[in-house]
Amino acid sequence: MQRLSEYRIMWIMVFFDLPTESKKDRKAYSEFRKQLVADGFIMFQFSIYMRHCPSQENADVHIKRVKNILPPLGQVGILRITDKQFGDMELFCSRKPEKLTPPVQQLELF
Repeated sequence: MQRLSEYRIMWIMVFFDLPTESKKDRKAYSEFRKQLVADGFIMFQFSIYMRHCPSQENADVHIKRVKNILPPLGQVGILRITDKQFGDMELFCSRKPEKLTPPVQQLELF
């Protein structure tokens, strides 16, 4: 049962602040975002995307993919946290706490 441990399951969060002044900048921003979505990331907030990973090894693969698609300008941060840490997050909307929706169980095929 260690495979489903909330300390082994990981979440990757990618934070980015990219320039959008020129047409070239906007294209780079759009391409970076599209590639994140194609790799299974979902938008958490504007410029913050996240992805559920069943293990640290799987998270390493996706982090490497993000590093390979970094745009030429701007700032990008990558944060890896355990499912346990993610579950302890508190979210607020207009000072009202919101319930964090649990992730869907993903099926692993080998």
